[in-house]
Amino acid sequence: MAASQLRVLVVGAGIAGLAVARTLRLAGFRPDVTERSSGPDAPEIGLFLPGNAERALREIGLDDPVRPFGQVIRCQRFLDAQGRELCEVDLDKLWSGVGECRGLPRSDLHRVLLSGAGGEVRYDTEVRALQLHRDAVTVTFGDGSQHEYDLVVGADGRRSAVRALAALGGPARPAGQIGYRSVVSGGPPLAEWTGVLGERAAFVAVPIGAGRLHCYADEVGSVAPADPLARVRELFGGYGGPVPAILEAMEQVRVTRADEVELGAWYRGRVVLVGDAAHATAPTLAQGAAMACEDALVLARCLARSASVPEALYGYECRRRPRIKWVLDRTRDRDRTRNVPAPLRDPLLRIRGGKIFQEHYRLLVDPA
Repeated sequence: MAASQLRVLVVGAGIAGLAVARTLRLAGFRPDVTERSSGPDAPEIGLFLPGNAERALREIGLDDPVRPFGQVIRCQRFLDAQGRELCEVDLDKLWSGVGECRGLPRSDLHRVLLSGAGGEVRYDTEVRALQLHRDAVTVTFGDGSQHEYDLVVGADGRRSAVRALAALGGPARPAGQIGYRSVVSGGPPLAEWTGVLGERAAFVAVPIGAGRLHCYADEVGSVAPADPLARVRELFGGYGGPVPAILEAMEQVRVTRADEVELGAWYRGRVVLVGDAAHATAPTLAQGAAMACEDALVLARCLARSASVPEALYGYECRRRPRIKWVLDRTRDRDRTRNVPAPLRDPLLRIRGGKIFQEHYRLLVDPA
């Protein structure tokens, strides 16, 4: 189809929305990008990007701008609650020929994507209503203005307004976990992804450069505590390995409920969902950014190669669903493994843990 003539709106200027804007511009489209928040600033958190995330960034020409940020991670170490070794995963071997794994601040990745997206992001712009026609979508914005588009891409996260307005699904469902995130400076020097597994709870620390650690901890539950820092210290205070030194250096903690989004369809008419708006999972496999960038690549390719928008959206969903199903299933598998009582789980992981955890990424080694 004629890319330059297609009127496209991308709703959301997070990682998914900016990746879509970048891939569409590379394919010759000129999308509008809107964001309901007032700007790109957000509380600092870290990210762990597996090798398939770097491959996706390389395919959209943004891997080189990301390289100065964060730290390459070559190994995943799993410890028991006392800090004793359970198993390791050689990440260089696992992702050989695909890409490096990297820990970095989310804000650095966001700035790279924002610079690469091209065009202006319209902040403070809320989508209030969508009217789906056969060949177009009428979008009503928060200021009352209306514009017509040939395609609307909902990249507005797990609490997506586009998903609700297009009648593609309701609110995200609790995944049964409460997650705690913190960026810690002055903690112990770590060179590797390090996970400490306890009873129905886990603590992960990832170096993200400049002596900082991205920490993600979770516990089984659905109600966030009033004082997340106190809860983290209470929950993990008896853990071994690097955890005591990290807790001593920890100053702030953000708490979130882990949610899932699992839909019967990702598009309706000329409205389509990408990233967490379509298929959020618990962050156990650290695939959120990778899946968003892969979605963007596949959507842009389908639009460039198809004769019509409906054909492109059908092709996009067909291409992506099996891979997303794999990520959701493996995420649940790994969470179930964490929740097995330690006397049964830990001996198994000492024998087969490396193979078990490596298997969770097997399908993702292949291109999207």
